[in-house]
Amino acid sequence: MSQRSEPEGGPDDTHVASDPKRPADHIDSDEREVQQPALGVVGWLRWFWRQLTSMRTAILLLLLLAVAAVPGSLVPQRSSDPNGVTQYYRDNPDLAPVLDWFSMFDVYTSPWFSAVYLLLFVSLIGCIIPRTKHHWQALRARPPRTPVRLSRLAGHRELRVGADAAGVDAARAIDEAAVVLKQQGYRVERYELRGQPSVSAERGYLRETGNLVFHTALVGILVAVAVGGGWGFSGQRVLVEGQSFVNTLSAYDSFNPGRFFDDAALDPYRLTLDDLDAVYETENLDAYGQPIDFTATVEVESRDGTVDPGTVKVNEPLRTHGTDVFLLGNGYAPTVTVRDPAGEVVFSDSIPFLPQDANLTSTGVIKVTDGLAEQLGFIGFFYPTQEVMSSGAYTSNYPDLVLPMLTLRGWSGDLGIDEGTPKSVYELDPEGMTPIAGGDADAPSIELMPGETAELPDGLGSITFEHADPDAVDGDFSHSVKRFASFDIHHDPVQGWVLTFAILILGGLMVSLFVPRRRVWVKARTEADGGFVLEYAGLARGEDHRLDEAVAAIAVKHAERLGIDPAAGAEPDARPETSST
Repeated sequence: MSQRSEPEGGPDDTHVASDPKRPADHIDSDEREVQQPALGVVGWLRWFWRQLTSMRTAILLLLLLAVAAVPGSLVPQRSSDPNGVTQYYRDNPDLAPVLDWFSMFDVYTSPWFSAVYLLLFVSLIGCIIPRTKHHWQALRARPPRTPVRLSRLAGHRELRVGADAAGVDAARAIDEAAVVLKQQGYRVERYELRGQPSVSAERGYLRETGNLVFHTALVGILVAVAVGGGWGFSGQRVLVEGQSFVNTLSAYDSFNPGRFFDDAALDPYRLTLDDLDAVYETENLDAYGQPIDFTATVEVESRDGTVDPGTVKVNEPLRTHGTDVFLLGNGYAPTVTVRDPAGEVVFSDSIPFLPQDANLTSTGVIKVTDGLAEQLGFIGFFYPTQEVMSSGAYTSNYPDLVLPMLTLRGWSGDLGIDEGTPKSVYELDPEGMTPIAGGDADAPSIELMPGETAELPDGLGSITFEHADPDAVDGDFSHSVKRFASFDIHHDPVQGWVLTFAILILGGLMVSLFVPRRRVWVKARTEADGGFVLEYAGLARGEDHRLDEAVAAIAVKHAERLGIDPAAGAEPDARPETSST
């Protein structure tokens, strides 16, 4: 017998030769680097696709999308609150440009949010398609063959049937077992191995169906939101009691269309604010003056002249002509009239004053552009229930109209609107103008209650704070000032689909969580005395804490159907001393 020669030149030749249990050409794994095959471009693409379409990645992207949406609730968004973005720039002049560079004011249309959105969309589709194919194949497949040793499975129990049992043999017992399992929603298949008949049953396919419905509906929501964002729109309009708004593009105070929006799709209708009613807490002193309810009573006139009444409340929008009308805010709109020295009216309007605190201390701007020798501008404060603080300053201590007062500081000169430069109706820049009342002016601030008139300095004319209810009794200010309402008109063409997909998501999730996936087997093992033993066992496809109970219930139902006492000869906890073949 020839001896095998040893390899030459290796550093561990002596060690290898001295170990009789190793072959001469043995090489330890740590002595030479493992050479992995090069993936190449196609290999890397396949690896990336498998990582992207894994369920772990989909869950991670879903979590990342939720985190990415958080900034949209922390800072105002141009799509829903353009005035809030402008105010944020004024309050944070250094921070706002930095946030804007990161698209924090346009979170939901930003490149980084869209990237996460699209990756999640692709990942979910990549998960759903192969799982759907696999599930379809499983639905068409036969239940698996009965295992040889059922004693190793969960819930195993035996029921001995003697040879003297009338009309009961192994074949009939298995037939009846198949009937019982079918009645409980199992798919069944008969098998026979070495003369031992058995039935294999499986149920719970609805669990994976629910899982697929959940993920498919999630993709549906992503698609619906994208479509709604492209073809929908959102617009804002402030209306004073008695004013109307027509659903046309030029009538909005601000308008945010989707990428594919066409203004020809607007359905014209007229919305009139008849009344805005506010209810405040007056019984609970700890919450005295807190708002309880706001109700805007409106009329909607269609193109054909049909007029329909309606109401708009907070979180209770009015659905009309394919749009949802939301009540966003409200406040007071004092009616001010300015007359020239001859007593002719040169300005008369109800001016919305923006609330500054919970008691509706409000500020507003009045601009008189024509009819006088000079343009006039006023910055005013309105107090629904005026009170004098210890410092001498005014404030409001209750949001309803109990003792309303309007104070005005005035300037004369150029308002800067003749150059054609857009100016906000809520702002007045008095630089370059001459003060005429309050502040640095010689005359004090103008103070008016509803129905009062004050002469303007320098013979410029007069200004009147009009009483909204001319028939009111002296001292009754309950309806002395008109209110305004801020409406958001929103059109979402896919909100019905979003609701449908949301219901499917909830339903699919509930099914996937609470429907168990089970396999159950019943086998008849013939014994030498002519009788046979029925074996029952189950297998859970996932977490199933009631599997033992389910197998026991099947055994009892089967025994009753065979006319056998389920307790006679039953050994639910027994294990055979020898394995069956």
